[in-house]
Amino acid sequence: MSTMRAIIQEAPGGPEVLKVAEIERPEPGLLEVLVRVHAAGVNPTDWKGRARGTSMTGVALPRLGFDVSGVVEAVGRGVTMYEPGDEVFGMPRFPHPAGAYAEYVTAPARHFARKPAGIDHVQAAALPLAALTAWQGLVDTARVQAGQRVLVHAAAGGVGHLAVQIAKAKGAYVIGTAREAKHEFLRGLGADEVVDYTKVDFAEVARDVDIVLDPISGDYGPRSLETLRDGGVLVSLLPSVGDDVLAAAEKRGIRAGWTLVEPDHAGMKEIAALVEAGRLRAEIDSVFPLEEAAKAHERGETNRTTGKIVLTVVR
Repeated sequence: MSTMRAIIQEAPGGPEVLKVAEIERPEPGLLEVLVRVHAAGVNPTDWKGRARGTSMTGVALPRLGFDVSGVVEAVGRGVTMYEPGDEVFGMPRFPHPAGAYAEYVTAPARHFARKPAGIDHVQAAALPLAALTAWQGLVDTARVQAGQRVLVHAAAGGVGHLAVQIAKAKGAYVIGTAREAKHEFLRGLGADEVVDYTKVDFAEVARDVDIVLDPISGDYGPRSLETLRDGGVLVSLLPSVGDDVLAAAEKRGIRAGWTLVEPDHAGMKEIAALVEAGRLRAEIDSVFPLEEAAKAHERGETNRTTGKIVLTVVR
């Protein structure tokens, strides 16, 4: 039996429940690939699952991690897209546990795409979940068009900073909310306006918006409606959109609701193309070795990161 190092947890709780263990290495099944993980992204869904002790789908004590960048080690029967040695990145199996905090993962071949040329595995591992969330929210759901006004909340965060770049690549006028210390960073990504939500009410300064991307929810939903023109789109990334918000939106012809990211080979190819064209890059907040996954979670739970946290796996 082949084994591998992986982060496991035996009880729900704080970052301290995460530990390194030797576990059985998976084998690729029909239409699956085995990927040797070089780097794994860290996302809020990871520390939320750790604290609950269950995955989003209710699986107890999940193996954590969805963002993967690595090298194909082996392919299962029926796979023709890849062969051993190919560099790939992706968001395998979401929302089912993928176990990316490990030396190897298996997943359907189409949950991956070829890693963009010109970036390393750390950069690539920072992209899949956050970039797909932004892409699917703005492009697939809101159908962003050139010249539209797009408001991105938490614009310096993992999803937000990628959403700013994707909206700009589509020709939109982008307004972002963030603390003042992050304004220069966001302008460097192409944001046309940046609003310090700690000093002013964004609902009073952002007007005639066509699309709002909201990863915060709470009172941001009803307040965001105030910024939207009639017929606009409110895309929440959390399921807590209230009936009052939906009713108010309907009266004004606003499409409102929440979207959950899903594995998307075509979307990953679009993201890779933007990266290779120099239109999209992930800001790396911090990098930790696999053994320090607990420290990575502590950093993430401050909610003060700029960009993405990544674990390096290959020694």
